[in-house]
Amino acid sequence: MVMARGGVCVCRAAAPPCVPESVVTRKEEALPGTRCTDDERPVAGGFVYHKSHGLRRRPVKPPAAVEKEPVRARSVRPAPVVSEPAADNFEHEGSRLHFLEERDEEMLSTRLMRLGQSNKVRSALELFDSMRASGLQPTAHACNSLLASFVRRGYPADAMKMFEFMKEKRLATGHTYTLMLKAVARTNGYISALQMFSEIEEGKESREALDVIVYNTMISACGRAKDWRQAEKLWRRLAENDSLTGTLMTYDLLVSTFVQCGQSELAVAAYEEMLRNGLDPSEDIMKAIVASCTREGRWELALATFRRMLSAGMKPNIIAFNSIINSLGKAGEDELAFRMYHLLTSSGLEPDQYTWSALLSALHRSGRCWDALDLFHGVKSKHPSVLNSHLYNIALMSCERLGQWEHALQLLWMMEKHGLQISAVSYNHVIRACEVACEPKVALKVYQRMTSERCSPDTFTHLSVIRACIWGSLWDKVEDILEEVEPDSSIYNTVIHGLCLRGKTILARKVYKKMQSIGLTPDGKTRSFMLQHITSAE
Repeated sequence: MVMARGGVCVCRAAAPPCVPESVVTRKEEALPGTRCTDDERPVAGGFVYHKSHGLRRRPVKPPAAVEKEPVRARSVRPAPVVSEPAADNFEHEGSRLHFLEERDEEMLSTRLMRLGQSNKVRSALELFDSMRASGLQPTAHACNSLLASFVRRGYPADAMKMFEFMKEKRLATGHTYTLMLKAVARTNGYISALQMFSEIEEGKESREALDVIVYNTMISACGRAKDWRQAEKLWRRLAENDSLTGTLMTYDLLVSTFVQCGQSELAVAAYEEMLRNGLDPSEDIMKAIVASCTREGRWELALATFRRMLSAGMKPNIIAFNSIINSLGKAGEDELAFRMYHLLTSSGLEPDQYTWSALLSALHRSGRCWDALDLFHGVKSKHPSVLNSHLYNIALMSCERLGQWEHALQLLWMMEKHGLQISAVSYNHVIRACEVACEPKVALKVYQRMTSERCSPDTFTHLSVIRACIWGSLWDKVEDILEEVEPDSSIYNTVIHGLCLRGKTILARKVYKKMQSIGLTPDGKTRSFMLQHITSAE
């Protein structure tokens, strides 16, 4: 003990007593770098006061150098019995295997499924590889979730490896095949998907796992490619499978594909099979069927389908109304067609040019030509904006049947006045009306007007003009027209028939010889006429 300045006793002990680590308590109360026992208490300035030794300085123990290592998860090496060859590794695989404290396959599979649903591919793969390394088997749902994440992320190679793994472990389900067929169709085309589907059908185990959704997937792929033949084959193969039955989606895809490809007969057949299976068609299907029935001329089925729509509380649009009116009009059911028209107007819809076209055609086909002309003029006065060349041509057809050549000329003039394009069909109707009314000179003027407007006459034009001139005894005009037209057997045969019926045998022989000289073949009626007149002349 030495008395220092200031009256403070300082212990000059050579070395501090050793303090075992096991008796160190209350470290959080000591100063940094010091450890105190129960007989010591810390004081300021780095000193401690000991009951037996008094105040003394405790040397601060320098902290030991600790090498910091990165914190990492505990890992285990995979057991040799479950090691996989390098060829089976995934391209986007996880880099680590984790020690799995949880050994419940169902719980781990649930985690794997959630990771796959969240598109966390790396984490899902690490868990998947860790389960395999630990001898644990993921469930089919978990593998499908990981497979779906591969497909969504655009990893076709990894998806194929997962698919092969599931087939090997007999985990593949219908959902598995659906996912893979979608992926193959998207990356390699629907033909490759069809080849894979055929291989799946050939396998006994894989065929048993197929469900109707897999067939729907392939029908949809063929529909997007507009390949209705393959879609029909898939439909037939589904029907051959006794354990499967088409769903509403199946027939929706079939009807849509067939209608888009113009196969109305197949669309109607698919619709009828759906009804036999007790399925209620959707509104889109019924609209498509009404249009298909119109093209196929099956107005009864179209009307029944339309009534089914109404009874189901659906509100058909203007296209559906036009289709059913057109179907009824083609069948000559003009009364039913006008009932549909009144139902259309009572539904709050406005008729358009297609509506008026269907109604005018219905009246014309039913022989109600005067009513058709009256309806046309009513549309012209109340709805002039909807008039087009097609509506004028329907009215001209009624004039042709009635022989109303003056009315036909008036309509032709109105078309020119409103700037509508006048086709050869329009001129033919007018010329034919003149022929029916025995007005050959008017027919010739219309023909000349047609050529002056640079509208090329067709065979029907020449036949109508020639017949009009023959019955009007305009022989010179007949010869002039024959000189203008291109050699055509039907025209020469018509001329010879008309001349023989009018007793112009000499002119008929002249035309017949010219016909043979230019290499045209007369028909049987022409030969009969010529033999008859040659025999009578002798």
